[in-house]
Amino acid sequence: MARSAVAAGGVARETLAQARRIALAAQGFADPRPATPSAAQFRRTLDRIGLFQIDSVNVLARAHYLPAFSRIGSYDPDWLDRAAWGPRRERRMFEYWAHEASLLPLSLHPLLRWRMARADRGEAGYGRMRVFATERRSEAMALLARIRDEGPLAASDFENGRPGWWEWSEPKRMLEWLFYAGHLTTATRRRSFERVYDLTERVIPPAVLALPTPPEDAARRGLIAHAAAALGIATAADLRDYFRLSPADGDPAIATLLEEGVLRQVQVPGLPPAFVHRDARRPRRITARALLAPFDPLVWERTRAERLFGFRYRIEIYTPAEKRQHGYYVLPFLLNERLVARVDAKADRQAGRLLVPAVHLEPEAPPETLPALHEELGLLAGWLKLEWDGAWPVVDRD
Repeated sequence: MARSAVAAGGVARETLAQARRIALAAQGFADPRPATPSAAQFRRTLDRIGLFQIDSVNVLARAHYLPAFSRIGSYDPDWLDRAAWGPRRERRMFEYWAHEASLLPLSLHPLLRWRMARADRGEAGYGRMRVFATERRSEAMALLARIRDEGPLAASDFENGRPGWWEWSEPKRMLEWLFYAGHLTTATRRRSFERVYDLTERVIPPAVLALPTPPEDAARRGLIAHAAAALGIATAADLRDYFRLSPADGDPAIATLLEEGVLRQVQVPGLPPAFVHRDARRPRRITARALLAPFDPLVWERTRAERLFGFRYRIEIYTPAEKRQHGYYVLPFLLNERLVARVDAKADRQAGRLLVPAVHLEPEAPPETLPALHEELGLLAGWLKLEWDGAWPVVDRD
């Protein structure tokens, strides 16, 4: 393992190349991909990353399925479905607003109860949701009582017609406040990916609910420590962003963890002041190959991806087609220690085919990029149970 240099004042120094290796190792890319993934390896991936960000876009595969594939290969997606939405005795994850809507290991439930309590008091939440904590609380409690009596329900069960994804109805806002405040959680997802809500105590295993609730400051330190372990090396903004903590909530936690030695300061050329987790691995090289979801933790903080990898990445789903530079649903391609290409990919489920409308190579992509990408796309097609003809349009260099 490589060692870091020490600058004046005891602050460690890392090269940019070593910082990339630390970040990749923390995210699981220093480990060899198993020939046959196991359910235990899937669970370890979740525990290492700390969450899978949920996204409804299904042009290739929904984003929460992709990070495990990127790290361990062709795992069984049913492991995720059962861990997230299966029978209570098999639950290993719960849904909550962490880094956006997320699937998290049950062990993190106590660390997010302070956020639920804030929402319950009307001190957190989105816009018009907060009114249900105060003057319209009785309406929300009546809706909660209906679910208590009737069982799991979705927003569409309270409405005439299905609401738009971005246009929440009043019942949907009430449900989302009850969800944010911890009164409800996700029982399952319908085929349309609509969330079905139920009482938290009927979904989360009793042993998890019985875990003690830590004080708020201790819980936030726990979240920052998890973020630091998952990132390996990170600025204060990166650490806060992982679980979407404000500076007022995150910075005191960072300062305490620094005093306790859980975090160590580090200098990296071209990066703002940064921190390394005390258990971060420092491999001498990374041998990896992976297609990354747009919401993969390695690249979801676009500024960090640009600083570490020189890779400026923007998702173009909401960009008009004629103005897109790289495509609709573009996956960065990791080869060893660099992000070397961008792949626009689509699942044509009706025809049973994987489509690759475009591939863009980065300027310094090595010659082995195309053969490696060909293998990875073949693996992806097999995992998605699609045929792929091995073709893509003319590859260019940005």
